[in-house]
Amino acid sequence: MKKILLVHGPNLNLTGLREPGVYGTETLASINAEVVSKCVRLGMECDVFQSNSEGALIDRIHAAREDCAAIIINAGAYTHYSYALRDAISAVCLPTVEVHMSNVYKREEFRHHSVISPVCAGVIAGFGKHSYLLAVDAVKAVIG
Repeated sequence: MKKILLVHGPNLNLTGLREPGVYGTETLASINAEVVSKCVRLGMECDVFQSNSEGALIDRIHAAREDCAAIIINAGAYTHYSYALRDAISAVCLPTVEVHMSNVYKREEFRHHSVISPVCAGVIAGFGKHSYLLAVDAVKAVIG
């Protein structure tokens, strides 16, 4: 069974509490459960990781090269300026789907640019928790 890594960056642990008008009211645990369940239905395993620390995210992405076939990542604010995270994604050579719950292009100007997009297979944004579920479909299509 192929395994994917679902990575959540800074402040996403507060999903459901933080800016519910932007991110909704469902908790991250609830969203993770739906993603894991969908992966199982599609014949994949899903490992979930969240950290507010850039170094911990990088370490987990590096470790994914040992046992994962793909990555789904919501890098949070690191999306816009973490070249270290970008380099980690590039280094592991795994198909990666960038995810955002909100439509970043309807938000502040600084959110309109992603430094990780160029090393990702694709980007899904603006569909709330469904962005993650759509990313599972995308990963399945890429890794088979």
